[in-house]
Amino acid sequence: MTAVKFNVPFESLIEAITSLDLEKKRQLLEILEDLLFEEEESIEQELQVIAEIEAARKAYQMGDYQTIQGYIASQSSKNL
Repeated sequence: MTAVKFNVPFESLIEAITSLDLEKKRQLLEILEDLLFEEEESIEQELQVIAEIEAARKAYQMGDYQTIQGYIASQSSKNL
């Protein structure tokens, strides 16, 4: 499917939608709901990542972290 992008005044878009028959309006509604779901899911994932980054920064500032050297040392002591 080839997409063509162009600007349509919102009022013209509303007029075009109101002129559609019921079946076409239902198809459009389904498309819009799918697009909205995808965008909302993307936003939720972004917010979750931001929250995780903030939590990691707070933990680091409080000294709640392990250096790579500490991790390697703890792993090598487990293997003994």
